[in-house]
Amino acid sequence: MDTKQIIMAAVGAVALSAFLVGYVLTSRALPKNPTKKQKRPKTLCFVGLLISAWFLVGTFITAFSGKKGHLAIEFEMFSERVDLFGFSIAKTTITGAGVLLALILLLALVRIFIIPKFNVETPGSAQSALEMAVEFVDNTVRNATGEFPMKSLPPFMLTIALYMFGCALSELFGLRAPTSDLTFTFALGLCTFFLLNYYGIRKNGVLGRLKNMGGAVPAMRPVMIPLKAVSDISVPVSLAARLYGNMVGGLLVMDLLKGVLGGYGSGIPAVAGLWFNLIHPGLQIYIFVTLSLTFIDEAMELEETPKKEKKPKKAKRSEA
Repeated sequence: MDTKQIIMAAVGAVALSAFLVGYVLTSRALPKNPTKKQKRPKTLCFVGLLISAWFLVGTFITAFSGKKGHLAIEFEMFSERVDLFGFSIAKTTITGAGVLLALILLLALVRIFIIPKFNVETPGSAQSALEMAVEFVDNTVRNATGEFPMKSLPPFMLTIALYMFGCALSELFGLRAPTSDLTFTFALGLCTFFLLNYYGIRKNGVLGRLKNMGGAVPAMRPVMIPLKAVSDISVPVSLAARLYGNMVGGLLVMDLLKGVLGGYGSGIPAVAGLWFNLIHPGLQIYIFVTLSLTFIDEAMELEETPKKEKKPKKAKRSEA
């Protein structure tokens, strides 16, 4: 440790001791039922205790590990690749496969150990949570797409949501989240593209799907169908780019935060990670599912051709 680091460590140790003594004294001085105003000195001492402890730990980590804050970060648009069984595979693909296996294992355990214990009269906490999740997804799909019978769509959307959330959690283990890889998000967008055409044809037939793409005016359909086809093809691109941009933004902010803090990064990236790896992905998953359902609903709508209004017949003049 150099002289500057020794002084910083001494300042941190003195501040830590002072706030610790203040916290103990203020705790003893409080009455049995203290008010918020009486608790304020204790709270301030506790906050100061945390900050001084963080500063002291960061000083020692910087001194002994040599970590210093810097603004340079390294980032690649596509994931790094590894050779596996003679094939070049992206690391995010391997991570995604691991998340999928973990999700299958978790759901299998739920099916074997939790679902058989369901009780209609006295549901437990696990049963209530699962029923609320299933009901929420079912209502979301029903409100977005109407009453058209599609039993397979709510389970699919719930599976996609769980899978994307599991991929986001992989970043907590130091891995690059598959949802921050453009090829992965484009694959999810292709799923939506397939579903909107599948349900559009299933509900209205091939001719009905073409009428939907062409609009309500028959004379404009030869022009509108190619334009609508281009619009539908852009759906997976739009969904992929939106999800990729938001997830990569969180990844870059986390890397930048770790780089700037250096040795003083203890604890702060972990707290920020709760937002960028849990809450923020949850919002992006909800947006992705909602937009997918909106596109599917648009594909199932069939615009009726407006009927021409009949002109009223002129009354014949009565002969005099």
